[in-house]
This record gives sequence, structure tokens and C-alpha cells, in this order.
Amino acid sequence: MKRIVILGAGESGTGAAILAKKEGFDTFISDSSTIKDKYKELLNQHRIAWEEGNHTEEFILNADEVIKSPGIPNNAPIIMKLKAKNISIISEIEFAGRYTKAKMICVTGSNGKTTTTSLIYHIFKSAGKNVGLAGNIGKSLALQVAEDKHDYYIIELSSFQLDNMYKFRANIAVLMNITPDHLDRYDNNFQNYINAKFRITQNQTPDDSFIFWNDDPIIKKELEKHGIKAKLYPFAAAKENDAIAYVEDNEVNITEPTAFNMEEEELALTGQHNLYDSLAAGISANVSGITKENIRQALSDFEGIEHRLEKVARVRGIDFINDSKATNVNSCWYALQSMKTKTVLILGGKDKGNDYSEIADLVHQKCSALVFLGLHNEKLHQFFGDFGLPIADIQTGMKDAVDASYKLAKKGETVLLSPCCASFDLFNSYEDRGDQFKNYVRHL
Repeated sequence: MKRIVILGAGESGTGAAILAKKEGFDTFISDSSTIKDKYKELLNQHRIAWEEGNHTEEFILNADEVIKSPGIPNNAPIIMKLKAKNISIISEIEFAGRYTKAKMICVTGSNGKTTTTSLIYHIFKSAGKNVGLAGNIGKSLALQVAEDKHDYYIIELSSFQLDNMYKFRANIAVLMNITPDHLDRYDNNFQNYINAKFRITQNQTPDDSFIFWNDDPIIKKELEKHGIKAKLYPFAAAKENDAIAYVEDNEVNITEPTAFNMEEEELALTGQHNLYDSLAAGISANVSGITKENIRQALSDFEGIEHRLEKVARVRGIDFINDSKATNVNSCWYALQSMKTKTVLILGGKDKGNDYSEIADLVHQKCSALVFLGLHNEKLHQFFGDFGLPIADIQTGMKDAVDASYKLAKKGETVLLSPCCASFDLFNSYEDRGDQFKNYVRHL
């Protein structure tokens, strides 16, 4: 009996363990942190051996194959020891893909992938398709393959997941954009990160589809280099030679494979960045044969996602917006671009090698004050300190950040939480950060 070891007992790891057990593997799961009770219960139900608070090498280094949580860096000591023994290390997505013949619609990009993935899922679900949502959102793909058996999976893929995917094939691959992100995990080498994103196209055939933003300079430069075999479906904000989806005269147009159009004002999501999400989702559904009527209806009634430009409340004439999912500078750029009033911007957290020059002009144009929220705000002071804006330095937590932003904002202005950074210095996750923001705003 082959032995599978899973490192990390979160959503993806627990799902992978359950699928491995079902497929007859000798299965063991190890987490260096504490395993949540809900996952312990699942593992116990399926009689899967587990450990927490430690990686016991004698139980791990005898594996035939290891499934690694995307959160574990490739240079972690246990990973280096596995590599030294030439033990195969894969992702949960790679493993799950071996046990299903479902169609895979996969979305990646530095920004917009969660909204686009959710929107595609909404279109498929509204059209009555047997569809699952997986990857960075939804239930673990492996758990769904083990227990639910869908015809389609809509999967949000991070670069970390793509790093350990080798034979997995995306029937439809969507690449929203590429901007510097997670460079601390890629030896501060942007090309390494670019290569990780383009792994979404590996193993595609001429029968598959590659959907991408045609105006992204990085994507356009890299296209030929990666020898993509899939049919190309480029989209852009305005009509141009190559784009098969665009807006012209306030009308959304998709020209291939089936002609589709709808009024731009009917789209549920507003703003330039959301237009790209709607175009990519519309093409994905169109390529999959979903009717124009279903696509049009779903694009017009989608309700958006939590922690992405989420309106929280208006307090004494001040609007509060939760964009906690903006964990990189480019996401914050999109958020600031969409602001229609002067804005108090809350930013900061665990810096990932950020270059804040991308938002410098927008901060000058849009911001009336800045709130730095993090344990180490020195880099923020260094970059923004001479902008001439009032600054509050908060190292204690969200309540103080909300109170400070409320005092700095004037009636008719907006307070925007769009941190540019990971959350792990003061919060458990970007969801925790956003939830705390909403809670303290509602208690003002």
C-alpha cells in the first residue's frame, strides 16, 4: 500500500487526506500548528492518523508522495529534507485532479481572481449546472471529488498552488493580470512569480481555452515564450484588433465563440477592474455553451464577494468600505481608482516586498489622510511621510485604526480599508481583519 503524507491540516489538507484514504492509500496528516476542531472531527470520522504542533520526521520521510499545503514555503526545513530524498511533493489540486473527469475552469492572477471565480460559479449555478467551487474559496477540491462529484469545478488558483501542479489540466484557464506579489516567496525575482502564474496553461491542448487580459504588458510579452496550445480568448476594456471581448458604445460585446452583448450599465459589478472580471467570466461561460440569456441574467444579478470593496456602513456622512482582500499594492490601486470622494486610507500589515510607487499618484489625488495599521510601519512612513497628509500610526489593532480613521475623515468622505499587505502581523487572516473592521465600524 502506497503511503501519502499531507502537510497542513486546513481545508485543502483535510480534503486531500479524506480523498487519499478513500482511494486506498496509507494516509497520515501532519500540521506544525494546532488543527481546528472541525478538521479533527472529519479526520477522526474517516479514521485518518494525524498530529499537530510538530512534524515528526519518521512519520513523514517514509512517504511515497507528499501533498503540501500552499502556505508552507518551499524552503521550509521539512520540505528541504523531502526534496533531498527525492520524494514527490504535489498540491491538493494536483492530487484531486487525478480522480475526476470533470471540466476544470481555473482562474489565477495577481488581482481579481476571487471575484472572477465567484462570478463564473454564479453563472454556472444559475444556469443549472452541476458545479463546485474550489481552490482558495469554497470547499476543498479533493473533498468534493471524494464526496460530491460535480461535472464542473470553478477553481481559484494562487501561485503557491500552481507551484506544485505538474500534470493537472485546465480545460479553461483564466489569467486576469500579473503584477508583483509574493516576491518574498520567489527569491524577490519577478520572473519566477510570472512563471508560476503561467503554469495554469501547462498541459492545455488545442481543445482548451486560455482567457487573458489583452492589455497586460507582462502577459503579452510572455505569451510566445510559454508556447500555449489552447485557443486564445483575449479581452480588453475597449475594442482593439485582438480582443474578442470588449466594451463599445457602452455595450459589452463578446464575439467568440457565440456572439453576445448586453448594456454595460446592466452589469452588477461597477468600476474598471470589475469590468475585466465580468468579461472574463462571460467568456468562460460562453465557451462552455451556457446560453446568452443565462449569462446576461447572472452578470446582472451577482451580489459581489465579502471583503472586496464591500460597503459596510455610512456613519454621520462618512462611508466605510472593507477591501481587506487587497493584500497587494495593485489591488489597492484598483480600490483607490474607484473612489469617488476624498478618502482616508487604512493600509499596512505584513509587507511582501511591496513597491508603493504604483499608488503614489492616486494617494496624492484621492487621499485626505492615511492610517498605518501594522506592527512595523517604518516602510510606510518612509514612503508616504513627505506626502503632506495627516497620518495616524496604529500598532495595537483594528479598533484603534477605525477610531483614528473616523476622527480623520470629514463628512462626505470615505474610509477605505485596503491594506496592500498580508494580515498575519495582527490578524489571523484577511477575513479576520475585514470582520474586525466591520464590527468596529458598526459600533461607532
